[in-house]
Amino acid sequence: MLHRVTTLLLAFLVAGCLAAQIDMDPEYYCAGRDEKEFFREDLGDPDQFADEYRAACGLHYRCVPASAGKKSISAQSCQSELFFDVQQQTCEIKSKVKNCQQIDKQHPPQPYWPLQEGEASQCPEGEIQCGSEECLPKSAFCNFIEDCLDGSDENICTPEKDPNRADVCNPSTCLWSQGCFCSVDGTRIPGGLNVDQTPQMITITFSGAVNERNFRIFQEIFKDTAKHKGNDCTPKGTFFISHAFTNYSAVQELHRLGHEIAVNSITNNDDPYYWSNLSPEDYETEMDGARIIIENFANISSNEILGLRVPKQRVGGNQQFRMMVDWGFLYDSSISAPRGLVPIWPYTLMHRMPHRCLGTDQNCPSQNFTVWEMVINELDRRDDPKFEEKLTGCHYVDQCANIVSPEQLKEFLNNNLQHHFTTNRAPLGLHFTTGYFETRRNFLKTFAEWVKTTAEAGDYYFVTMQQVINWMEAPTEITAISNFQEWKGKCEVKGQPYCSLPNPCPKKVPRLFPNEEEMFLYTCMECPNTYPWLGDPQGIGFGSGL
Repeated sequence: MLHRVTTLLLAFLVAGCLAAQIDMDPEYYCAGRDEKEFFREDLGDPDQFADEYRAACGLHYRCVPASAGKKSISAQSCQSELFFDVQQQTCEIKSKVKNCQQIDKQHPPQPYWPLQEGEASQCPEGEIQCGSEECLPKSAFCNFIEDCLDGSDENICTPEKDPNRADVCNPSTCLWSQGCFCSVDGTRIPGGLNVDQTPQMITITFSGAVNERNFRIFQEIFKDTAKHKGNDCTPKGTFFISHAFTNYSAVQELHRLGHEIAVNSITNNDDPYYWSNLSPEDYETEMDGARIIIENFANISSNEILGLRVPKQRVGGNQQFRMMVDWGFLYDSSISAPRGLVPIWPYTLMHRMPHRCLGTDQNCPSQNFTVWEMVINELDRRDDPKFEEKLTGCHYVDQCANIVSPEQLKEFLNNNLQHHFTTNRAPLGLHFTTGYFETRRNFLKTFAEWVKTTAEAGDYYFVTMQQVINWMEAPTEITAISNFQEWKGKCEVKGQPYCSLPNPCPKKVPRLFPNEEEMFLYTCMECPNTYPWLGDPQGIGFGSGL
C-alpha cells in the first residue's frame, strides 16, 4: 500500500529529473532495453490498478549507464497538464493519451537481422531469417511487400538495418569529374571550393496555406527595394503549399515574382504516423495531387513544381522517395539534422544519409534514390552561444519558443548566420509556418529589415531551394556569381499581377470541413465543379457529395 501512495505522490512532481530515490529494480527493467527508450513503472494488473496508472501517467523512466558496467533508472515527468504517451515517446495533452496502462513501447516483429558479432545465420547464404523463422532472399526485404509470415521483412527499413541500404559515400570512387558528388559527413563544399570563395546561401521557406493575410506579410519581407550586392537580384523564398484554405491567385503572384512554389500535401493531416506509413500510391495522391491543384488553379507548369515537404516534420521513408522518383520530384525538404560544429550541406540519396535520423519513430529513407535532400539543419536558439550552456535547438523558427522579442530574433538570426558563414558556408535554412508572422507582428519589421541589410552586405544570397541545387551542380565562386545565369531568371520582376479580382469559387464541403459553411478557392482560372481533394485534384466531381 505504501508503494502505491508513493507512486501517486510522485505523479504530481513536474521537475524534469526527479531527485528522489527510485524504488525500481534495474535488472528487471533494463535487461535488453534500449537506453534511448522511455517506459512506465509496472504497478500491477491494469484492471485492478487503473486509477494508479492514470495518476502516474505523466511519469516516465529510462535506463542509463551506471558504475561498474551496471544500469540505473532515471525518472522524468511531464508538465502537470500533460501525460506521457509511451508509444510516441513524448508528453501530450491528457485527452490524447490512451495508453496510461501500457508499460513499454510496442515494437513490430523483427527478423534475425542484423546478426550480432559472432552470431551464425540459420539460413543459406544470401538469405535472411524472418521473425517467423522462415528464410527469404535478401532482396525480399524492404521492397514494400510483406513476404515474411509475420511481416517482419518490412520492419527493418532504416539506414542502420536495411539489408539493401544505399552504400556509404566513398569520395575515392565518387568523383566530381565523373558527375558524382558525396560527402562522408555532409560538410564538404561542392566542387572543392575554398570557404572564402563560396557564396553564403540563405533559404527562407514557408510551409502551409497561403491566404490574403499572410500574402501581404510575404510582400513586406520580399520587397523589391532589397537587392543582393553581388548580382542586383531581389531576395527569393520557397513556399511549400498545403491545399485547404489556400488562395491560388496569391500563389500565382508569388510565382510571378520569382519565388519557388513547392508542395506540402493536400490534406495536411495532423496525425504524424499517417505520414510515416503511407504507401507510394497514397503519397502520389497527396503530393502529386497537390501539384496538379497548383498547376490548374495557380497556372504554374508542373515541371516547375519539383520539391516537397511532408507535414508535421515527418518523413515517409522509402515509400515517399520511391514515389518521388516515379513522379519526377527533384528534392525533399523534410529530414532534420542535429546541430554540429559544422553544418550539413544538401545531399543526394544516391548514398546513405551522412547523419543520424532525427525524431521519434522517424521513417528516414534507407535505399538509393536519385533525389536531393534539402536537409533542415538544427538552429541554435541561445542568446549567447559562446558562453551559455547547450540547449536543444529548433528546426523551424516557430519552435524557438524562447525568442520573445524582436531584439532576440535579430540576435538569433545573426548568430546562426555567422555559424554557417565562418565554418563551411552550408546554406542557412530559415523555416517558418505560413502563419508565423501573423501571430508575431512585432517581429515582421525586424525580419524584413534583416533580410534587406543582409542582402545588401555582400557574400549573402537569399535563394530558392532549386537555386541552391543549381549552384551545387555548377559551383561558382563569389567573384563570378554576378554572371551565374541560374540565379538571373526573374532577377528583378516588375509589372502587375495576372488578375486583381480572382474568382472566389465558393463550395460546400460538409464532409471534409464540417465547421465551415462554405470553402472558397480563390483563383484567376475557371472555378472547378467541386472542391479539389484526394482522388479529384482537378475538382471535376464524381457525385460523391463532399
